[in-house]
Amino acid sequence: MRGFWTLVHRYAGLLTAGFLFISGFTGAIISWDHELDDLLNPHLMEAHTPGTSQSALALAQQVEARYPQIQVSFMPIQVEKGEAIAFGVSPRVDPVTQKLYQPGFNQVFVDPVSGTELGKREWGAVWPITKETFVSFLYRLHYTLHIPEMWGIDRWGLWLMGGIAMIWVVDSFVGFYLTLPLRRRNAAKSWGQRWKPAWKVRWKGGSNKLNFDLHRAFSLWTWALLIILSFTAFSLNLYSEIFYPVMSKISKVTPTPFDTRPMADIHKPFTPKVEYAAVIETAAKEAKQRNWSEPVGSVFYTNAFDVYGVSFYKPGDDHGSGGVGPAYLYYDGAGKLLGERLPWKGTAADIFVQAQFPLHSGRILGLPGRILISFMGIVVAMLSVTGVIIWWRKRVSRAVTAERRNGDLVEA
Repeated sequence: MRGFWTLVHRYAGLLTAGFLFISGFTGAIISWDHELDDLLNPHLMEAHTPGTSQSALALAQQVEARYPQIQVSFMPIQVEKGEAIAFGVSPRVDPVTQKLYQPGFNQVFVDPVSGTELGKREWGAVWPITKETFVSFLYRLHYTLHIPEMWGIDRWGLWLMGGIAMIWVVDSFVGFYLTLPLRRRNAAKSWGQRWKPAWKVRWKGGSNKLNFDLHRAFSLWTWALLIILSFTAFSLNLYSEIFYPVMSKISKVTPTPFDTRPMADIHKPFTPKVEYAAVIETAAKEAKQRNWSEPVGSVFYTNAFDVYGVSFYKPGDDHGSGGVGPAYLYYDGAGKLLGERLPWKGTAADIFVQAQFPLHSGRILGLPGRILISFMGIVVAMLSVTGVIIWWRKRVSRAVTAERRNGDLVEA
């Protein structure tokens, strides 16, 4: 039986190694996506005009007037002093071709005081890779590998990396099992004593032993975190395909509007009947009635589902804050309340679902969690490399042994 699981671990590891190396390496970097973006692109992120900021709604209208082929899909309402407003935008439908425009950008950065456009970019662009798109390129590479749309489906990358994550979950348990020592009668040492060396690294034992120990010991010491990372990677990439349907079967999960509403054709998106201003006003009144202390922090509209989402947080709490994220109120394009999302509220399954991304990114623990996840990205990349090296060295050793055996048979 142990021989069978050794083969499973070997080939599962070889199958996933390249993908996990990329995912681990990029994950270590994108744990600091906003900080790195700020460092690389101060010309987009910073605004220095003195004075009173204009309202985000007025600025959004200016952006839409400047670019009639787009509509604002996301706007932050609460912006810290000295920061630019980053509007998310999505293309409108070209009335001539009945296809979406291709503006070549999906973010516009604006000085909140003067209204001056500071720049624009395509977040997640594959090419060209510039300092404006570098961080988002790594971000999408992390979970989609930038696999393009084929046959009208744009989720191939998500499905592939989700499948790799499922194999990773299973292989993590198999690898743990293989570190356990065999139970032997009348052994000189206890079972625990014989397992103890698996947790140690022989730093001066030679390259072969060091490589093996790094692979085995780091896998053991970080095993719980590896399980969390692999499972959350699966749940996030295959949420609608597997995770949510299975969770709904085994526990009570409160569906979001995105779970219950039909998705529009990519070139036939919904058009809202009410504007942002009405939705923000309605949401602010609703939050006040519920005695929520946080102000409206941002609002988005997704034309694929005809849903507005209004989040509530204080300035500075939008990126990297601890917990499972802010509270949300959801409205349809006609301004009707569809539901809510309350952090740490709901059924056990609701809270489990809420925690998936915060666990995967480490943001559930704030800054310490992000440091830990960044470290784990390096560990995952290292385990991928050391695992392949172990396989290669054993393969070479087996080939040399077979050659010698064949030589001995010829001489005989």
